[in-house]
Amino acid sequence: MKRLGLEGRRVLVTGGSRGIGRATVRMLGEAGAKIAVHYAREAEAAQAAVDEAVAAGGAAEAFGADLQRPEACAALVEQVLQRFGGLDGLVVNHGVWEPAPIERLDAATWERTLDLNLGAAFAVAAPVARHMRERGSGAIVLVASTAGQRGEAGYAPYAASKAGLIALTKSLASELAPAVRVNAVAPGWVMTDMSRDALLGPDGPAALRKIPMGRAGEAEELAGPIAFLLSDLASYLYGEVLCANGGAVMASG
Repeated sequence: MKRLGLEGRRVLVTGGSRGIGRATVRMLGEAGAKIAVHYAREAEAAQAAVDEAVAAGGAAEAFGADLQRPEACAALVEQVLQRFGGLDGLVVNHGVWEPAPIERLDAATWERTLDLNLGAAFAVAAPVARHMRERGSGAIVLVASTAGQRGEAGYAPYAASKAGLIALTKSLASELAPAVRVNAVAPGWVMTDMSRDALLGPDGPAALRKIPMGRAGEAEELAGPIAFLLSDLASYLYGEVLCANGGAVMASG
């Protein structure tokens, strides 16, 4: 892990108390980073993620914030910057995934999903990007989804929000280069608290059969690509979407 060159680097991970975020926090701890673990409601889970990162050899601290509110996004970033003295990396991982078949899709569901998955992603990334550009270095990783590349029936708001994240990635990458690197990871099916019921339900086997690997990913298998994109090993990657989906979607955009 030391080859990643992340020792002592300060990284904010939104949605760091569970799933892909928690696995990323743990891996960054193994790499010797100092991690700000954001959580919305699960303070105990966030503290457990902090403890895992510290036990792995890193440093970490939990920060609570309801990112549905734009002012809370700005306050979170400011709090972390004050506490850590700056940021070298950002992982935008928070989000919601709610069933939204068109027959039942209402404006509230659409707005709630877009506000959190895309609006709050921008509201967190923008002040961090300004800080990194001013200091002359940094790396940002947005966690998108295969749904943003091919769509997802019954989850139009989620797919639209993740497609927006991909566009945001490419826009920020071109705007902030060369000082700040911005890239995305696009997971496919990953076994997390958010997706477990769907994967273990009646439609789960059919979804898994479409994956060349023959199974869903594990959160740790996404943490690796995220840590890589934060590291200097990815120093020539700008605006890329790293597809980590077991081969389910072989897309380049």
